[in-house]
Amino acid sequence: MGDGNLFIISAPSGTGKTTILKKIIAAMPNVVFSVSHTTRSPRTGEQDGVDYFFTDKNVFRAMQQQNRFLEWAEVHGNLYGTSISAVQAATEQGLDIILDIDVQGALQVKEKWGEKGIFIFIAPPSLEELARRLAGRSTETEAMIAKRLANAKVEIKSIGNYDYVIVNDAVDNAVAVLKSIIIAERSRKRRALSGEPLNLVF
Repeated sequence: MGDGNLFIISAPSGTGKTTILKKIIAAMPNVVFSVSHTTRSPRTGEQDGVDYFFTDKNVFRAMQQQNRFLEWAEVHGNLYGTSISAVQAATEQGLDIILDIDVQGALQVKEKWGEKGIFIFIAPPSLEELARRLAGRSTETEAMIAKRLANAKVEIKSIGNYDYVIVNDAVDNAVAVLKSIIIAERSRKRRALSGEPLNLVF
C-alpha cells in the first residue's frame, strides 16, 4: 500500500454517521469514500463506478473465491463487498479512503488487514438520545426503532475492536474530532494537513 490511510468507520443506525462523513469529504482534500461492489440493480440516478460497482452474482461469487474482497456481506438477498484492489488503488495514490461498514464487516477487515487500518466507532450520547433521533426521522415504526436499539446495544459491545471512539453529541463536535484523527494519522506518515507528502529536505 502507498501512503494513504484506510479508515474503517462504524456506527449504530441513527447515530449520524452519514452526515458526519459527508461533511468530512466536503471539507478535507484527498479523502474519498470506498465504492463497493453490489449485485443489486442500480437505482434511479446511480452511476456504475461512482455509487457502486454493479455486477452480477456469478462475477461476485468468482471474486469471493479468488479472495478479492476485503469484506463482504449479504443484505436482503443482495451481495455487497469491498474490493481489495480498489482500496489499494486509492491508498497508492496517497488518498485516504473511508470504509463505511457495520461491525461485522469491520471485524472481517480487522482479521485480514488489522495492522493497515484505522478503526473508528461513532457512538450516540446514550440509547435514549438514539431513540429520540430515530423517532425524529418520522420514517421508523415503533417496532423498527426497538429493533435498531437492540442492534445498537450489540454493536456498542464491539467498541473494544476500534482504535478511536467518537461520541456524536453534536455533529460539528464529532466532525472536528474525526478531522483531528485524520490529521493525526496523516502526521504519523509524514504527510501535511492536506494529505500531501511533507517535503523535509533542508
